[in-house]
Amino acid sequence: MAAVLTCGPDARLSHRSAARLWGFQLRPFPLIDVAIPSRAARRGRTGIRIHRQAHFDEASQRVVDRIPVADPVSTLVDLASCLSRDQLERAINEADRLDLVDPEALREILEAVRSRPGTGRLRQLLEQHIRTDTGLERRFLRLVHGTGLPTPETQVWLHGYRVDFYWPDFDLIVETDGLRYHRTTSQQASDHRRDQVHAAAGLTTVRFAESQIRDEADHVSTVLAEVASRLRGSEHLDDL
Repeated sequence: MAAVLTCGPDARLSHRSAARLWGFQLRPFPLIDVAIPSRAARRGRTGIRIHRQAHFDEASQRVVDRIPVADPVSTLVDLASCLSRDQLERAINEADRLDLVDPEALREILEAVRSRPGTGRLRQLLEQHIRTDTGLERRFLRLVHGTGLPTPETQVWLHGYRVDFYWPDFDLIVETDGLRYHRTTSQQASDHRRDQVHAAAGLTTVRFAESQIRDEADHVSTVLAEVASRLRGSEHLDDL
């Protein structure tokens, strides 16, 4: 709050500082990021990085813990101008995890602010359909690579549902169930329904819990390799 007040009545937290205020789990940054309108005449202050923004929009301002801050979408756009690709991807996942931004809806929102620095890079990342959670799905991908299996398609839509990982050559789906999205009764019922729809279409679904991926890597790798081998064998039999 002191940094914002120092930078004038129109100032607000932005970039990394805004992300941390919203609850993103980003690495600490030594400076406090504050955005102000480009017309504002303010000098820099020790410990504060001032961002003069020609696109400064008061409608995109929010208040968190009584501190003026850029809204989540503006924060992601700002981050796109200063983070690496992996860091930006993690930020998108954080916004999704915190229910601040739906990545699917974010694409549409970005069309309205496409002239702002960072929007092109952010759109490019979203269009790749890769939204893996750093602590769970990325870890699973490392297990996949250790089995020698081909890299699966990620976050693809099948029969009206988006699945975590899909091997079209094996008709195999893998879902990685984090506690956040699979702990409620309604979500568990939804998971059962989607698995049943995929089974009716001839697809095999395997689910791994977060604790298994984290603590039982050898078991997960063995099951994954054996299921893929069985499905590969079934495919050869169908060709006879």
